[in-house]
Amino acid sequence: MAGRSPLRALIIGSPGSGKGTLSGRLVEHAPALKTFSAGDSLRSHIRRKTEVGRQAENVIKDGGLMPDQTMMDVIWSDLKAARNGPWMLDGYPRTIGQAKLLDSTLEQEGDPLDLVINLDVPPDVVLARILDRWVHPASGRVYNTSFNKPLKEGLDDITGEPLEQRPDDNVDAFATRLATHHREVAPILDYYSSPTKSLSRPPLFANLKGNTSAEIWPQLWEVVKKFRLE
Repeated sequence: MAGRSPLRALIIGSPGSGKGTLSGRLVEHAPALKTFSAGDSLRSHIRRKTEVGRQAENVIKDGGLMPDQTMMDVIWSDLKAARNGPWMLDGYPRTIGQAKLLDSTLEQEGDPLDLVINLDVPPDVVLARILDRWVHPASGRVYNTSFNKPLKEGLDDITGEPLEQRPDDNVDAFATRLATHHREVAPILDYYSSPTKSLSRPPLFANLKGNTSAEIWPQLWEVVKKFRLE
C-alpha cells in the first residue's frame, strides 16, 4: 500500500468530464474517502448569500474564475475538517497559481499530495453531456437524460425534489468554460506530470482516457486502491 498517511488526491478534468460521478463511485467503494467539489462549495456559498457567494455568482455567469486566494480559503476550510482521513479534491486547483498555493500549504502541514488524476475526455463528448445534465442542488447529485436518467423525469431519486440545469450549462457558456479550462489547466498538467523540484515528494500523475465514466472507472480504481483509503 503506497503512502503511510491517508490518500491526498486531486481529480482534474474539463467541465462535464465526469469528475462528480467518478468521485461518487469512489466513495461507494471506499466509504472513508471524503470528496470535496470546489464547484459545490461555491454553489453552497451562493445559496447562503455569503460575500464569497455573491462574488462567485457574478464570476460563474461570466464563465470566469475566482481569485486564487479566495478559492484556497474556501477549500482549506473543507480540508481541515477531514485531515485525519483520506480525501480527494474535485475541480480544484483550476490555475497554476492555485496548484502552487495548495502544494505549499500542504507541504507546510507535512501532508503533501499523493496522487493527481486527469480525466481525458473528448470535447464533443463533454458538450453532449453538459446539454443533457440535470442536478439536485441541495445534494449535488447529477443526472443525464441520455445515460443516467432519474427514476421520475425532473425529480431527484432520493428526495423527490425538482432537478435544475445549472445556469452555465449551455453552448455559449460551455465554450467559454472549456477554453478557460484548457488555457488554465495545461500548465497544471505540465506541472504535475513533470518532476517538480519544488516539492519534497511529488505526487503520482495518472492520465485516464475514455468517452464514458464506465470506461474510465476501472482505470481509476486500479490507481486509487494502491493508497490508504481508511
